[in-house]
Amino acid sequence: MSSKQNILIAVVILSLFSLLLFIVFGENGLADLNLLKTERDGLLKQNEELVQKNLSLYREIERLKNDPKYVEDVARQELGVIGKDEIIFKVKKKRKAEID
Repeated sequence: MSSKQNILIAVVILSLFSLLLFIVFGENGLADLNLLKTERDGLLKQNEELVQKNLSLYREIERLKNDPKYVEDVARQELGVIGKDEIIFKVKKKRKAEID
């Protein structure tokens, strides 16, 4: 082999190696593709969670519109509302020191 052929082979190998590096690490290369796939998977998961939350909220809205018993339960739990004929008894617990 002549020196011209050796130089040509070296230039071709160097070019192919540079091209390989560019494909793997360059802009829009395999590394970026992997990051984009990871981001896409995270967004799909977040989207599914939001769909489930929206469905749950939709169901709760429908119950609040159409179920008086549910509205009463929510008012009792969140607002502390009591019924018309109900009485609240507050019981104080004695401390251990007062009992002895």
